[in-house]
Amino acid sequence: MGRLFGTDGVRGIANKELTPELAFNLGKAGAFVLSKTQERPTIIIGKDTRVSGDMLENALTAGILAVGGNVIKVGVVPTPAVAYLARYYHADAGIVISASHNTFEYNGIKFFNGEGFKLDDLLEEKIEDIIISSIDVNSHVTGEKIGKCLEADEDAAELYVKHLIETADFRLDGKKVVLDCANGASYQVAGKVYRALGAEVVTIGDKPDGVNINDACGSTHPEKLQEAVVKEGAFIGLAFDGDADRLIVVDEKGRVLDGDKAIAICAKQLKAEGRLAGDKVTATVMSNIGFHKAMEAEGISVDVTGVGDRYVLESMLETGCVLGGEQSGHIIFLEHTTTGDGVLSSLQFVKAVLTSGKAVSQLSDEIKIYPQVLVNAKINNDYKKTYMKDPEVAAAIRETEEKMAGGGRVLIRPSGTEPLVRVMLEGSDPEQIKTLAEDLAALIEKKFK
Repeated sequence: MGRLFGTDGVRGIANKELTPELAFNLGKAGAFVLSKTQERPTIIIGKDTRVSGDMLENALTAGILAVGGNVIKVGVVPTPAVAYLARYYHADAGIVISASHNTFEYNGIKFFNGEGFKLDDLLEEKIEDIIISSIDVNSHVTGEKIGKCLEADEDAAELYVKHLIETADFRLDGKKVVLDCANGASYQVAGKVYRALGAEVVTIGDKPDGVNINDACGSTHPEKLQEAVVKEGAFIGLAFDGDADRLIVVDEKGRVLDGDKAIAICAKQLKAEGRLAGDKVTATVMSNIGFHKAMEAEGISVDVTGVGDRYVLESMLETGCVLGGEQSGHIIFLEHTTTGDGVLSSLQFVKAVLTSGKAVSQLSDEIKIYPQVLVNAKINNDYKKTYMKDPEVAAAIRETEEKMAGGGRVLIRPSGTEPLVRVMLEGSDPEQIKTLAEDLAALIEKKFK
């Protein structure tokens, strides 16, 4: 068995790679590792709308109860809601069952500690070692020591809605907002928040059936949202992914703003309010050159991390930075949350727009984003750490960089959640970088599939 945890928990095809047996063992091992300071830990479990969610939820629950832990099931809620609720209920941990932006046949399991932060690598390794080594942590728990499912005192989703509303100090009366909930975890929450703020809300991707999560909708497929915003004459469009920890914005002209632009616009506003600690933001190596130039023009420095919102957060906690995120739409506002939160980020973005007095399109046009091409190469997982050592691949990368003549950059990295290598090129000539990226991806896929 290889490494279980990727950059965002354990993920795979439900009932094939991520089986009930594995979920049961993750529940047992997770509760054991996270209960060192508590004889009977309490763990929150939330999920998105995938058909496999019930199966994995019950398997996880059984594992936790088997080692004497208690479980509070909070149902279908966004990933950041579980982080918030773990703190609210003074739980020892939170677990989310979701594969984020992936299609419905995938699912995943990720852990939060009692403070709402994703587990650090050391704790994940302890959980993983127990499972891989087939260590029995059951400790023969019997009788009254067996755990049980607890009822939450209040409606968990409503608690989270209330929390989100409290982060917004503005009204949206007379504004039309289109929300794309990806048929995922935000399908009830997002609309309630925006209606409470007075907006006229049009919602798409809000009819989950267990298999349509992220299906031609949500933050990875904003085309329907773009059409709806223009058709409705809306002030703004906001798209979330399956577990609602990402945000993609659509302006009133139907154009997409990615995480880079959203972060840049929010950073400028936070600095103007004197709330951008150290006048800096945190971003990943995937952030566009245009983002860096926009921040430099505003006197804002950028700390750069590896890809993954957990690494963005780690850097923010070390430096005291209050705003960071990824081009993909994971954005962390550390004043309000401990993880990426699509709905909360959308509220902060909307506030920045309202405060500026400008249209979303005007703010977007102030930031020049350089053409960027991303091509996925499917490879065998066994090669994800070694492909860059191949002489032919290394030579092809050097040749590509020479062809760009210093006018762009090449970034090649393995996906943390899928059997893919992502080949990203950035430069001034879209056709050139598209061809070069496709050629590199084809070479990698041919050699390591």
